[in-house]
Amino acid sequence: MGSCVSKGKDDDDSVHNVDFAGGNVHLITTKESWDEKLAEAGRDGKIVIANFSATWCGPCKVVAPFYIELSEKHPSIMFLLVDVDELCDFSSSWDIKATPTFFFLKNGQQIGKLVGANKPELQKKVTSIIDSVPESPHRP
Repeated sequence: MGSCVSKGKDDDDSVHNVDFAGGNVHLITTKESWDEKLAEAGRDGKIVIANFSATWCGPCKVVAPFYIELSEKHPSIMFLLVDVDELCDFSSSWDIKATPTFFFLKNGQQIGKLVGANKPELQKKVTSIIDSVPESPHRP
């Protein structure tokens, strides 16, 4: 996967047409949109979760609805989606070896990583992020 080999157009395994972006998930289609979203998250003090995924990837399809659900439950986190085939060079710069790969970023710096469609582990990481970020400056 590291070389971003995409499936041919004839390999139609879209039996289950899954929405990868929905809820509060922002689809990243250019390096510029990535930079804009990271800058916005930095200004707003938000943690970013970036899902490097592929439309042909079975496990990606399985975890996509859960990722969207998490984005709706946790608006204090910015959820991004990067299609490794659409942004091949950019994805390669993140050394993606398998899809899905989730990166957890704070101020543009990686603070965590999860490889694979492991819903319980993804939930655990999101919960630990929520628990580590003060809810408001008025906290006792």
